[in-house]
Amino acid sequence: MSELPSERGAEVGRRIGVGLMFGLWKPRVLGAWKVPATGPVIFAVNHSHNIDGPMVMGVAPRPTHFLIKKEAFVGPLDPFLTGIGQLKVDRDTTDRKAITRALGVLEAGGVLGIFPEGTRGEGDFASLRAGLAYFAVRSGAAIVPVAVLGSTERRGRLFKALPPLRSRVDVVFGDPFEAGDGSGRRTRKALDEATERIQKQLAAHLEHARRLTGRPADDGRRRDA
Repeated sequence: MSELPSERGAEVGRRIGVGLMFGLWKPRVLGAWKVPATGPVIFAVNHSHNIDGPMVMGVAPRPTHFLIKKEAFVGPLDPFLTGIGQLKVDRDTTDRKAITRALGVLEAGGVLGIFPEGTRGEGDFASLRAGLAYFAVRSGAAIVPVAVLGSTERRGRLFKALPPLRSRVDVVFGDPFEAGDGSGRRTRKALDEATERIQKQLAAHLEHARRLTGRPADDGRRRDA
């Protein structure tokens, strides 16, 4: 098996994230107690802004290894992201090394972070790739839905690419659930059925998170400040 990403590094990344996220913005974290304290877990995170991953990494109760597109591993970010236990993935091919390492994280009882939509967009879980279902069914890990709300509500005045400094960003962790049907099947049909179940669970969690936080349904669409 390929060398596993560093658990200690991921914990360092979590601590760095705590300092940055709470220093620059005002995260409001809800439901973190729902995250299983031990055992393999997959965070399924909606994705509408580049800070969503670092935000979850910083506020999550456990160190997290995110699958991150290889394009982000440029210059000094490459050794930094690798050092804090993050996983480089080539989205344009079947990246077997990334798959093996991600499964290794789960087999070791760690936390894997995935953006199931595959790319940054509306962040509404409307279109999921099959990767999340594969990792969940293959590993038997519980999926914890995570909704990040407020990261794209307004643009910052000083840094247009970031939310306004000291603005509130809500991170809502949901109830863990199993993706499989209990049969242990890993066929294409089983994965398609699992993906459908996951999509319904994630969409329901996002709707619940919006009601809980008072965020409008179009929160994921960026508006100028």
